[in-house]
Amino acid sequence: MSDLGKIDSETFRDVIYPNLGANREDVAVGPRHGVDFGVLDIGERAVVVATDPISILPELGWRRAGRLALEIVLTDVAVSGIAPTHLAVNLTLPPSWSDDNLEALWTGLADHADRLGVSIVSGHTARYPGIDSSWVGGATVLGVGDHDDIVRPDGAAPGDDIVVTTGPAAEVTGLLATLYPEQLGLSPETVATAQERVADIAGVADARTAFETGGVTAMHDATEGGIAGGLVEMASGAGVRFDIEADAMPLAPGVATVCEAIEVDPWTVTSAGTLLCTVESGHGEAVVDALDDRGTPAAVVGTVTDGEGVFVDGERRSAPESDPSWSVFERFSGA
Repeated sequence: MSDLGKIDSETFRDVIYPNLGANREDVAVGPRHGVDFGVLDIGERAVVVATDPISILPELGWRRAGRLALEIVLTDVAVSGIAPTHLAVNLTLPPSWSDDNLEALWTGLADHADRLGVSIVSGHTARYPGIDSSWVGGATVLGVGDHDDIVRPDGAAPGDDIVVTTGPAAEVTGLLATLYPEQLGLSPETVATAQERVADIAGVADARTAFETGGVTAMHDATEGGIAGGLVEMASGAGVRFDIEADAMPLAPGVATVCEAIEVDPWTVTSAGTLLCTVESGHGEAVVDALDDRGTPAAVVGTVTDGEGVFVDGERRSAPESDPSWSVFERFSGA
């Protein structure tokens, strides 16, 4: 089992997957390693479900921290093609966080939910001793829609275009530049540019834009393991080969410089808000244009073919064994 971050595929296969409680017929899509959501079949309607931890980073500003935490949680349902609609939130807060802090983060979270048409229907909020990190709870998101609208994570097919939004490592770049600006050893101008990357995390609206444009066959949010891990999961799940052109990949300002400074490959680090999409042949550019119109850079970076695996400029690419950004955050937080 990996030391930090998500459990590895072997632990999931050996411990989690064989022990999933009752075997119910209404579970249309159950837990799978690397899959963002599950699906229930309820009276001919589909209920998409996803659960994620919540991380609140006060250094971002309380309201923005609440918005960002919610965005990351909601994206796991949005990549199904079904809009997130309902939310249950559990906040287990450090005793040092004041009522004013809670009010600011909660209004940031709730206002963002309102903008996205999501209702908060249940929750639990408390302070407990022994909690002293940013990981302060979790949330479960629901989306209700038609089964025919669901974009399955294993839906890629030969001939599809591969579309990537935002590019690698925007999340890590923005967070490190905001949380540890002096430890990066970069100029103030470079750090300021890198800090802007936090605003690039808009996976819900991007997923809705891609889906509504049409032709999307699979979507995945490039979180832990980055775009390398996400692409491998998508290709493996569909039993196909992805051929990627490295130069076609979007790259946001500041990303390359920060990743060089921390000595990590930007393709392997958590990139929440970066969507990996496969789109029916000939529809990729329309999806890119729609995303560009809403202010999100995107590009057709490759093609799905017969075979297996992910190949970048002809070289096979593997998923990282663990996300290297965890060790960077651990090192910087202990400095």
